[in-house]
Amino acid sequence: MPGTLSTASANSQNHAPSSYSSRSVFPQAPVFTLDTFSNRDFIVKDFVEALSDSAVPPNRTSGPANQGNAFDPKPLIRSFEHALNRMSDLSGDLELRENELSGAVRRAEAQHTANVQSLGRKLEQTVDSFNRLDASLNGDDYDSGGNAVVKIGERLEELDRQRQRALDVKFLIQCWMEVSERGELYLLEDIRRQGSGEGKVRCAHIARQLSKISQRLDPENWGYANGNGKLANGVNGTHGPDFDRNRRHHNTRELIEKFLETLEKDLLKSFDDFYRRQNFEGMRECANVLYDFNAGASVIAAFVNQHDFFIQRSQLITDDVAGDPETWDRLADPDGEPPGVEPTLQSLVNEVKVVMQEESIIIKRAFPYSDQVLGKFLQRVFQQSIQQRLEMVLEKANTISSLAFLRSLQAARSCLSTLIDDLKAHGLTEHPEPASPQIAITLDQQFDDLFVPYFVGSSYIEREKRSLEELYSSLLFKFTIFHSRRRKIPTTFMKSLAKSGSEMLASARDAYVERLDSSDLAPAQKAMLLRVAGLKDTESAKTQTEIEVTEQDGVLSVDNAKRMMKWLAEAVGRGLELSGGNETAKDVSALLNLLLANMGEIYIETALDSAIDIAAGQETAKHEPDLSYLIGLRSAISILHLMSTCVRTVLVPLAQANVTIRRNMEKTSNQAMDRMEEKVNSIIQRSIDVVITWVNKLLARQNKMDFRPRDDALTGGGAWLEQLQTSTCQSIFGFLTRFHNLALTALSPSPNLTSLLTELAINVRTLLLEHFKKFQVNAAGGIMVTKDISKYIELLRSWDLDPSFNPSFEVLTEIGNLFVIGPEALKERLRGKGGVGGAWDRGDMRPYVLRREDAGSVGVQSVLSAL
Repeated sequence: MPGTLSTASANSQNHAPSSYSSRSVFPQAPVFTLDTFSNRDFIVKDFVEALSDSAVPPNRTSGPANQGNAFDPKPLIRSFEHALNRMSDLSGDLELRENELSGAVRRAEAQHTANVQSLGRKLEQTVDSFNRLDASLNGDDYDSGGNAVVKIGERLEELDRQRQRALDVKFLIQCWMEVSERGELYLLEDIRRQGSGEGKVRCAHIARQLSKISQRLDPENWGYANGNGKLANGVNGTHGPDFDRNRRHHNTRELIEKFLETLEKDLLKSFDDFYRRQNFEGMRECANVLYDFNAGASVIAAFVNQHDFFIQRSQLITDDVAGDPETWDRLADPDGEPPGVEPTLQSLVNEVKVVMQEESIIIKRAFPYSDQVLGKFLQRVFQQSIQQRLEMVLEKANTISSLAFLRSLQAARSCLSTLIDDLKAHGLTEHPEPASPQIAITLDQQFDDLFVPYFVGSSYIEREKRSLEELYSSLLFKFTIFHSRRRKIPTTFMKSLAKSGSEMLASARDAYVERLDSSDLAPAQKAMLLRVAGLKDTESAKTQTEIEVTEQDGVLSVDNAKRMMKWLAEAVGRGLELSGGNETAKDVSALLNLLLANMGEIYIETALDSAIDIAAGQETAKHEPDLSYLIGLRSAISILHLMSTCVRTVLVPLAQANVTIRRNMEKTSNQAMDRMEEKVNSIIQRSIDVVITWVNKLLARQNKMDFRPRDDALTGGGAWLEQLQTSTCQSIFGFLTRFHNLALTALSPSPNLTSLLTELAINVRTLLLEHFKKFQVNAAGGIMVTKDISKYIELLRSWDLDPSFNPSFEVLTEIGNLFVIGPEALKERLRGKGGVGGAWDRGDMRPYVLRREDAGSVGVQSVLSAL
């Protein structure tokens, strides 16, 4: 390496290894330069070792012969001294070089500073020049440079416009001379054939201007010349005597219009070609030109008419409405859930949604006036495809039944309303933003136009009423047949009272039969009505007298009432959805009247009138009265409550917006409810009268000897003593028990039942109190009296009576005791509390004491004198 030191010795030359054979015999000074220290691989340790190795002679480095020699530091000292001297020289050289470089740096910095200052001055000069130019351009003085530049620019623009106008006028005159004198339009044809959009726009403008010139200068072909040869603007219709001879006459109107037609057809063909190649820029250019012809009507019509959607749909529009018979039967079934939208209509709606979303993108890219084109496209879609399919679906549904028509109308409107909302939310040409107000209005208008024919005037609510009337009449047909036959039984007074009800039954029945026999009634609807009425197809041909009905057909059914309410609720909900709330109050009022007429008068009141008639007939019955008509009260009250709840919570609140109609509805419904409640009360009151009458008849059959048995009856074997009660008591107990069971079934535990039983118990108590005044009672008969009274009390205690009746039990018990206790005990008992349990006065006991067999004895007479 550089700077390697070597020493030689004559004695060690022979023993040195071959690797040191090149070393000098005498030590050499270390040799190194600045490059030695600037090398990246320079290591101080290696450098010092190299100095040391170079200072030691080779004969002293190793070998056993040299191991005993003493260490000689002189070579090392000389070597290091020489290295220090050399390093001192290098340090001096390095310092000189550093001074030179520092001077060069100072000179460079001075030059750089001078350059920066020079550039700064130049920048300041540039900024000043710019500010002066800017101030000159924006100066306030009218004659300043800025205003002068603006004026020059405006003047140049005006001159350019005038030049262009002059060129256009020159070209227009050339075109007119060409068409009027030579009957040609080569100049315009050349521009048209160039194929550029700007050229075609210019052709269209010039052609229309030529048309206006032709109207003024060639009025004969436009039919504007008057009888005096004057034009409509007052210019002579001729140009001199030699004018027509010097020129060849051409029909400028025909030539110009033909050119315009050719240009328009050319543009439409180009538009169609661009459309097929999906060249939207070309389509937009053609559409922009065609807009100047007729506001784009021709290109819009071409775009819409040739669309694949309308071509394919026009071939499918004659297809029959889909749907299997089971689906249509479900649609006409009033008790089933409607199946939804007709499949072909749903398919069309789904396709329209996809087509509109896809085509709106094309329309936006292809037309500068996209909203106008989209509006026409929507109009065609709704008025042609959707409307035709909707009409077919509704016509098919109308052949099934009125209910099928209404359900199909509701499902179609809901489906199309969803389509409108989806299109608005998508935005169409405004996607992803919502649709523009103009398109939203167009969608709403098209939607409304689809359903206008079905909601004109009162046509919709009349359909709903007719559908409900058909269903109600079918459901109540056997009911009306049963009660119309019952009404034929002569009842004099009751017949006159129920005259209006009979007339309503007859009219409803006749209307239903007439509807079934009508030729315009669809077979499917007739079958449905017969099924609801519970008739077979073979029975439809029978007369009313031949149709078999049972007692069950004339009984009220809560299930039937629920079906009627369900049908009404469906109609109300459908009306709210379809009518939009405009005529809700009137519609609900009409449905309320229909409900009151059918469920109220024909159904509930007819059954109540029947029960009143039966109750009236039972008052004069010679046998135990049949009170089974009471069972129908439970259904009548339940149905009445159901109807009242529906009217109060559903129908009347819907008419809240119209105060007059709401008040009329409340008045009508309250009158109907009051009338039916009065009939229910009348049935209950008549039932009480029937029971009291029959109990009175049973009491009248009481044997006088029941409470005054003969001595032989007492000693004849004890059969009389073994009797628990008299036969009259047992008959009354059994009859009242049966009535109580019927009353529980009819009224169930309720305040009405408590009032009924309490009133009946009061009347029975009155009859019993009067009954025991009529019989002579001996000592043994008194025991039978107490047994009968105990049985009566047992019966009355089993009833749910008003607490105010409890003292009557004590009275009856004390009456029995008056016949079994002795005179002394009787006197003490009457003296105890001043009366019988404090319930009666002492004078009220006298008639019963007089019926004692021992009433003539001294003891009893003393009691009577006290009374």
